[in-house]
Amino acid sequence: MDGPGVRTGLEAPLRPVLGKLAETLAKQRQIGTIGELLDFLPRTYLDPSRATDFTRLHEGEYVVLLAVVRHASTRRMKARRGTMLTVVVADEQGGELDLTFFRPYGHERALVPGRRVVCSGTVTHYGRRLQLTHPEYQVLGADSGAPTAYGEGPIPVYTAIKGTTSMKVSGAVDLALHAMGEVPDPIPAAVRLRHGLPSLEEAYRLVHQPSEESDHRRGRWRLKWQEAFVLQAALAQRRRSSQAVPATPRPAVDGGIADDFRERLPFDLTEGQEQVLAEVTADLALEVPMHRLLQGEVGSGKTVIALLAMLRVVDAGGQAALLAPTEVLATQHHRSITAMLGPLAEAGLLGGADHGTRVALLTGSQSAAERRANLLQAASGEAGIVIGTHALIQEHVQFAELGLVVVDEQHRFGVEQRDALRAKAETAPHTLVMTATPIPRTVAMTVYGDMETSTLSELPRGRQPISTHVVTSDRPTWISRTWERVAEEVAAGGQVYVVCPRIGDPDDPDLPHGSTVGPGGPVGAAGGVGDDEGLDQVVDEPAGDGADGAGDGAAAPQLHGVHQVERALRQLPATRDLRIAMVHGRQPAEEKDAVMRAFGLGEVDVLVATTVIEVGVDVPNATQMVILDADRFGVSQLHQLRGRVGRGGKPGLCLLVTQATSDQAPERLTAVAGTTDGFELARLDVELRREGDVLGASQSGGRSTVRFLRLVRDEDLIVAAHEAAWEVVEADPELRRHPGLQQELARIDAERAAFLERG
Repeated sequence: MDGPGVRTGLEAPLRPVLGKLAETLAKQRQIGTIGELLDFLPRTYLDPSRATDFTRLHEGEYVVLLAVVRHASTRRMKARRGTMLTVVVADEQGGELDLTFFRPYGHERALVPGRRVVCSGTVTHYGRRLQLTHPEYQVLGADSGAPTAYGEGPIPVYTAIKGTTSMKVSGAVDLALHAMGEVPDPIPAAVRLRHGLPSLEEAYRLVHQPSEESDHRRGRWRLKWQEAFVLQAALAQRRRSSQAVPATPRPAVDGGIADDFRERLPFDLTEGQEQVLAEVTADLALEVPMHRLLQGEVGSGKTVIALLAMLRVVDAGGQAALLAPTEVLATQHHRSITAMLGPLAEAGLLGGADHGTRVALLTGSQSAAERRANLLQAASGEAGIVIGTHALIQEHVQFAELGLVVVDEQHRFGVEQRDALRAKAETAPHTLVMTATPIPRTVAMTVYGDMETSTLSELPRGRQPISTHVVTSDRPTWISRTWERVAEEVAAGGQVYVVCPRIGDPDDPDLPHGSTVGPGGPVGAAGGVGDDEGLDQVVDEPAGDGADGAGDGAAAPQLHGVHQVERALRQLPATRDLRIAMVHGRQPAEEKDAVMRAFGLGEVDVLVATTVIEVGVDVPNATQMVILDADRFGVSQLHQLRGRVGRGGKPGLCLLVTQATSDQAPERLTAVAGTTDGFELARLDVELRREGDVLGASQSGGRSTVRFLRLVRDEDLIVAAHEAAWEVVEADPELRRHPGLQQELARIDAERAAFLERG
């Protein structure tokens, strides 16, 4: 029997099993347990019946290859004492490669003509011949001393690890497979049987020591299944636990503020809005807290639904808090909601409605007097609706009776922030989460699976179409035309956003001649991106791959900063007579608010901004947007940004300007230009981005991370795992009959737990 604290199975440490090699694995790959080593899957496999094609080898490349020994020769070295062994190996086409050993002892007996060998090393040239110097090798066949089944089926090739080789990793895995013993299986036997899945032990053997090609595919499928199944089980448990907490019902009140507000609306709700409102209203009337995700296209009318939900809660005697990610958005929400409510937001004031309420605003940059007044309105219950940023979460912010928490663009918030706000209620408040970033079905099931989902897919009547075009820097006339088009838009009565990827600095030098804010080609000067405000969601680009306009060896193009662009537009002939202003996250709140207010009133023609205007900003007269360095933004972010235009009675125009050439323009720019369907773009976004970015999961490589699932390709798998996991949890909420699943859920670390609790 194991003593106290002794870990067994997949949690057992590698050091007693592997000795010194365990230190290398821990240092280079953070692999410290048997389970972590078995989760280090081969990156590819060699076919033992076919030698490697040597024509595909490149000098300096670390390779693992399979070849047949042709002949071997030993000769004395001229420059040093001793002999040198050269073993000539061949591929299927008769191509040759030399294995060179300066210490030949023992190798000549192993590497005899006709034997098949797997060898690894760095490819070099000696004269005109390719060679591997002192390679690691393994002779295949009976009595070769290779790990169990090595060479009897596809031969695993592992990602290079400094200090060891792929073959040594294979040997280590063989030892781990023998040492792991019987391990609890997270997927119940009945589920495995129904879906034709091997056990966890068998899956590891199939992946690491396959007998045939189909084996490792079957093993990987099982590991993906487990990942999806465990995620879904955790979400199902969370859903059950949230439903077990009582909440105060907030049923609809006939003739209340909500009904009065609906009568004042100058438009009718769409059919989709009516349906979602009915779902939210029904949830609010229950004695369990609502946990609902409201997703919808940019401009689909989510704010109106959220406001009606908040008013329902106010009618029923509670308060609602709206949490926004930025001060600009919080202020915009406060201004637009107050304007929409009119006298209904002026309870107790001269001219206010008899049965109205108040709308308070809390942000970090308010004056002390203003903040005190709003805090008092929230604590006394005078304000039925309290809107704010992270300032809402601070300890001294109190509510009289918080009944609903609305989180706007919730992906900008951490779990602790949302929970801190919900903790301000005496009983569990209802929660409505909104996002204008469309979410593919599998992402919704995997990230937001513990929430009910409502979708607004249709745009309100009167919304105008937005046309989008890609403008590349190798077309100087297009660049010039972009700024002429801005001037024409203003002359026609419209207003324009110019979005930059960074803030820059007032002292930054002017943009070089020939930049995209001018009549030339790509910027040639290198520039840093140390002050990014809008690149927190940018898709990573490998340096020098040409996607951003820099060719091999060329200096990276300078990304446009707000300060530089604002200065350049004031000097450009096409735009110098326009009223130009700028807004970004470093400005004091009152300055940002003043600029946004002036733009909203039509006192500013062109607003140069960072992505601070990405969500929630609603200026109906804004008809055009120019996004500079558009290739530095992700698909969903580009779709969000362009949703700021075309919100009034005029069509919108969005120009995606990139310093890449027309041949190198990233696929995502073409995709965004080709459709305004946010759900289609969201699917593409998932395909283009790393899975961990989408899921919000750690990519440290530990067993608790999401590593195998691909949310687009594995849709059928995720759906099946969802149904199976929720069925298991429904039948056995505490998982007493499923200790393997219970243990796997217990292993979820703090990062995974945070990810699972999103929403």
